[in-house]
Amino acid sequence: MTEADERRTVPYWRLSGFYFFYFASIGALIPYWSLYLKSLGFDARDIGTLMALIMATKIVSPNVWGWIADHTGRRMRIVRLGGLLSTLTFFGVFFGHDFWWLALVMLVFSFFWNATLPQFEATTLNHLGDQSHRYSGIRLWGSIGFIVTVAALGPVLDRQGAWVLPWVLVFVFAGIWLASLTVPERVAGHRSLDHEPLRRVLRRPEVLALLVVCFLLQASHGPYYTFYSLYMEEYGYTRTTIGQLWALGVIAEVGVFLLMHRWVPRFGLRLLLLASLALTSLRWVLIGEFPDALAPIVVAQCLHAASFGIYHAVAIQLIHRYFTGRHQGKGQALYSSVSFGAGGAAGSYLAGIGWGALGADNTYLLAALVSALAFLVAWRWVRPAWQSVG
Repeated sequence: MTEADERRTVPYWRLSGFYFFYFASIGALIPYWSLYLKSLGFDARDIGTLMALIMATKIVSPNVWGWIADHTGRRMRIVRLGGLLSTLTFFGVFFGHDFWWLALVMLVFSFFWNATLPQFEATTLNHLGDQSHRYSGIRLWGSIGFIVTVAALGPVLDRQGAWVLPWVLVFVFAGIWLASLTVPERVAGHRSLDHEPLRRVLRRPEVLALLVVCFLLQASHGPYYTFYSLYMEEYGYTRTTIGQLWALGVIAEVGVFLLMHRWVPRFGLRLLLLASLALTSLRWVLIGEFPDALAPIVVAQCLHAASFGIYHAVAIQLIHRYFTGRHQGKGQALYSSVSFGAGGAAGSYLAGIGWGALGADNTYLLAALVSALAFLVAWRWVRPAWQSVG
C-alpha cells in the first residue's frame, strides 16, 4: 500500500471531530468551572477539592476501561458509552448546589468522561500505524476546539454570568458522544502484537522515569488549571481578556503540533522533553511574579506550547512505543491516570491549600520547583533508553 493509499484509509475528519468536541469541553470546564463554583459561594479550599475530584477519577477510570478495552477489543464501544453516560450524569449539577452533592456529581460524571480519551488515543494511533508522526495533525483539532470555546465563552460569561456554563457543558458533552458515533468500531481493532507481561514493561527504568516526569509536570499545573482565571480576575482582567489569554496559550500549542513532525527527527524526543520541562518552570515564575504586567503574562501563555504541546506530543509517542500490542489501551490509560489523574488531582488539591496558606505568588513558585524536579528526573534517568527512540 502506498503512502497516499494509507492516508486515504485514515478517517481524518471523524477522528478530528471527536478531539474538537472533547477539548472544547475542557475549554469550558477547566478555565471557567472555578468561576462558576465561586459564584455559588465556595472558598478556595472547596474549589480546589472539587476540581481535584475531576482529576482524581482519572487515576481509576482510564485503567478500568483500558483493561476492558484491551480484553474485548471494543474500544469505540467504550468511548461511546462513556460519552453518553457522562452527558446524562452531568445533568445532576442542575439538581443541587451544596458541596457534597456537587462532589458526588463530579465523581460520577468524570468517571465516565475520563474513560473516553485514552481509548480514543489508542484508536487513533492504531489507525495511523506507522504514520504515528501524523498524530499531531489530527490532535490539533482538539486545540482548535479548546480555543473556540474558551475565547467565545469569556464574553458570554461577562454579559450573562456564570449560570450559563453548565448548559454550555451539556451541549459539548453531547457533541463528544455524537462525534464518537461516526468512528467505526473496526478502527479500534484488537491486535495482540506483543505478549510481554505488563509488570515487565513497568519495571523498565525509562518507563518508570517517564511516568514520574508526567506526574510531576501535571502536578505543577495545579495552580494554573484551578485558579488561573480567579487569579487574573483579582488583578482586574475581564473574563473576555482571561478567555483570550487561555486561547493564546492553546494557539501556541497548535503551532507546536504543526511543527512536531519536523522537530522530532531533528532534535530527538529527549531534548524536546527537557526543553519543555525547563520552559514550564519559567512559565510558572512569570505568572507568579508578574500577574499585573500584561507582557510577561502573554509570554507565559505562549509557553503553553512547551508546558503542554511539546510535552504531550513527546509523551504520547513514547507511551505508544513502550506499551505495544495488547498493552496499548493500558498504556494510554496509565499515562492519563498518572499524569492528568494523580498529578492533576494532587496539584489541584495542594494548590487549594497553598493558595490560602502561602499566597498565589508562592504557590506558583512551588509549581516551578516541581517542574524543575521533573527536569532533573528526566535528565538523570531517561537518557540511555531514549537513544534508540528519539
